[in-house]
Amino acid sequence: MSATHEEVAVGVADGTRAANLGDLIDAHLHMPFPFRRNPHEAEAAVGVGVWLRARGLTDEPGVAKMIARTRPAELASYISADVDSGLLQIVANQIAYQFVFDDRAEDVGQRSPGLLLPMLFESIAILRDDRPPSTPLGAALADLHRQVRERCTPAQAARWAWKSREYVHGLLYEAVAQAQPYLLRAGDCTSIRSLIAGVEPFYPLCEAAQPDELSAAELHHPVVRRLARLSADAAVWIPDLFSAVKEQRAGGMINLALAHQRESRCSLQAAVVLAIRQINSTIEEFQELYARVEPELSAAGVGYVEGMTGWIRGCYHWSRTVPRYADVASVAVLS
Repeated sequence: MSATHEEVAVGVADGTRAANLGDLIDAHLHMPFPFRRNPHEAEAAVGVGVWLRARGLTDEPGVAKMIARTRPAELASYISADVDSGLLQIVANQIAYQFVFDDRAEDVGQRSPGLLLPMLFESIAILRDDRPPSTPLGAALADLHRQVRERCTPAQAARWAWKSREYVHGLLYEAVAQAQPYLLRAGDCTSIRSLIAGVEPFYPLCEAAQPDELSAAELHHPVVRRLARLSADAAVWIPDLFSAVKEQRAGGMINLALAHQRESRCSLQAAVVLAIRQINSTIEEFQELYARVEPELSAAGVGYVEGMTGWIRGCYHWSRTVPRYADVASVAVLS
């Protein structure tokens, strides 16, 4: 579907005009899950700072400023509104770690994908073989792995490690894609985005938040697995809307809105609307499937899927106000 020269509506629900891309997103994105936050958010924010300092990560240039602009404890709070303070801290620490790791991988990978290999090898060795770390970033991952194993069942911790390895491998795909001249189509972009989203490693923590362990039949139910894919996609595509301006200015490629812009040869405004339509369709499918499977699920199964809805809801409300994506308000929309 080509959107070249496509005109898009820019009004909002009360009939006023959308002044910028942020307003446009709010006007058209379908968000059925209401805003919520965890009462332990402030405590988690303090804990993230302590943990990053103890690991030596905030000693590295730019990390403290990046954490202030991304607010990992806030994102954790919006995503995991119902979990206890201990689990919220693990979620917040993991989000902070992934922000640091992802930014480092992007910086190194832009120079050459091959330069990423040492940090990726170290991460895989820690996650798969329990090898000792050799860098501060590796030490942070090893400590995070310890936290997960102490809180989760062995099966949940194994799933966490496997999903985390998939995320690590995805960063190499991203670096290769950024380094070569082939312009990725939307489908190629979403394939890579699903790997580097970093959402699915948190699903075992959603399991751990339940009073009972999910049965294998529930965990591997085809509809529940589809819900996990839809949730992870929607959760990461929503920030893509708000980060599109920042990514475009930085020369980024792995972004849903920018992929639509390249493929349809349209304005950023039209591309954002195309991406919103894709996200809305994904959320609607999630709602439909959840309503169908919910009667079959145990209380733990329902809680697990509710954890997935938390990612959709949380990423939206976080993206709207986080300083990292403030550039979205600087781009005016056309009538």
